[in-house]
Amino acid sequence: MSAEQQSTSSLSLKEKAVSFLQLVASGQVREAYQCYISPGFTHHNPYFKGDADTLMLAMEENAEKNPDKILEVRLAIQENETVVVHSHVKQNPEDRGGAVVHIFRFQGGQVAELWDVGQPVPEDSPNENGMF
Repeated sequence: MSAEQQSTSSLSLKEKAVSFLQLVASGQVREAYQCYISPGFTHHNPYFKGDADTLMLAMEENAEKNPDKILEVRLAIQENETVVVHSHVKQNPEDRGGAVVHIFRFQGGQVAELWDVGQPVPEDSPNENGMF
């Protein structure tokens, strides 16, 4: 176990999920993977192959294109080995962004499986409560 992994081992699964997202959003994609992703990781993003490396490379490419990305976690819920994180994600400070929900399935303290769904924040909405 690396020093980074040892320092994260005391975190709750919810804290690990949030930390993973924060690292990825800040461009530290490989560190996020080293700390939190299990060897047999799979994901369900329909735009990429389901393996860890393909998603990691896509995340790195996005981080290069959007170095000022903002991830604001609004809610994180843990039930057993499943964590759900609802966030407001902006590719840059001027972007309205989108609501994104990440669903993590942990196994042995690491992320074994990941789902993500998103919805753009509309310019005009009749809902006076907003998306957040």
